[in-house]
Amino acid sequence: MNKKICVIGLGYVGLPLARLFATQYDVVGFDINQARVDELNKGRDNTLEVDEETLQKVLKNESNDSYGLYCTTQLEDIADAQIYIITVPTPVDKNNRPVLIPLQKASETVGQVLKKGDIVIYESTVYPGATEEECIPVLEQVSGLSFNTDFYAGYSPERINPGDKLHTVDKILKVTSGSTPEIGQEIDELYKSVITAGTHLAPTIKVAEAAKVIENSQRDINIAFVNELAKIFNLLEIDTHAVLEAAGTKWNFLPFKPGLVGGHCIGVDPYYLAQKAQEVGYHPEIILAGRRMNDSMGSYVAGQFVKLMLAENISVKDAKVLVLGITFKENCPDIRNTKVVDVIQNLKEYGIDVSVHDPMANPDEVFEEYGYYSFKEFKKERYSGILLAVAHEEYLDIDLNKYLVKESVIYDVKNVLGTKSNGKL
Repeated sequence: MNKKICVIGLGYVGLPLARLFATQYDVVGFDINQARVDELNKGRDNTLEVDEETLQKVLKNESNDSYGLYCTTQLEDIADAQIYIITVPTPVDKNNRPVLIPLQKASETVGQVLKKGDIVIYESTVYPGATEEECIPVLEQVSGLSFNTDFYAGYSPERINPGDKLHTVDKILKVTSGSTPEIGQEIDELYKSVITAGTHLAPTIKVAEAAKVIENSQRDINIAFVNELAKIFNLLEIDTHAVLEAAGTKWNFLPFKPGLVGGHCIGVDPYYLAQKAQEVGYHPEIILAGRRMNDSMGSYVAGQFVKLMLAENISVKDAKVLVLGITFKENCPDIRNTKVVDVIQNLKEYGIDVSVHDPMANPDEVFEEYGYYSFKEFKKERYSGILLAVAHEEYLDIDLNKYLVKESVIYDVKNVLGTKSNGKL
């Protein structure tokens, strides 16, 4: 297959995919953020998903002018592609309703350059039916072309795990689908040419969409279960992690751990399936119960931390507390939908003076998104309490005592500090 590929959206999903395809194809990456495009064309990725050496190797230049990656914000630069892959985010609003605006805008962009014979593949997480019900009509309206006559579509859900350098895009089996059986085969062969882990061709686009949302809904429900166990065992004064370790000796026990469930996938995707279910008259009790449990963990962690302070006779009001980590997961700069902010907000409501440290997060992005100041370097201050929220590698061997006053507490949300903490989830 000798076709030019355009990847729309160069974030955590789009860039690794564009980089991978650029090892064998002529690829143009499109993004509306000029600063993002400029840094990528210089071989730098501030999401840290693609290292500088790897990115430099695939950037298009005189030595590999037949293939490679070039990034742009200009519509005319993507007009000669034959395959468009859309990888923009699909967040939810403050009422947990799916927001399809980025997907619709990306579809409008592609529609302006769509030609007869082109294929548009969506990777963004959506509810079953969204590609054909919400996106295809936009492509038809803007382009003036007819679906499955003039142009075709497919859906291949992203399975990127930000910060994971082991399970990279090429090493994760890829689900594919197409708007016709023939297009499905063509799309499957395209991905199979670069995905070493192989592919799975789903029979329809809706099946592929549904597979994506249940992957993360299943994880969300399982984590909600162990979060509920943590609440129960804390009341019974039983070590939750010791219980899970013992139960894990059975061969078919699933190794989930309690914690804060944020990010752009697990904390979001179940709402897409829930909304679609409600539209057809079904109220999804288990899915929404899992979401309620996981969304409650920020206030629960803050409450447990305050109880620990009171047990040590530490005055809560105006106490200086250091929160370690604000990204949604360890060793990753991604702050999208992080539930650490729920902990911070609840601590502030107790009258606590909260400081936030994170070596990975961009302080400007944190302030712009959440209104909190964070810092990358430790300050010469001492605190009445430290709450480890994210298990960045930098925190694992650090001597926290040098940042604490004499009467103080350490609360370990991630259960990685061992005997260094006197409280844990």
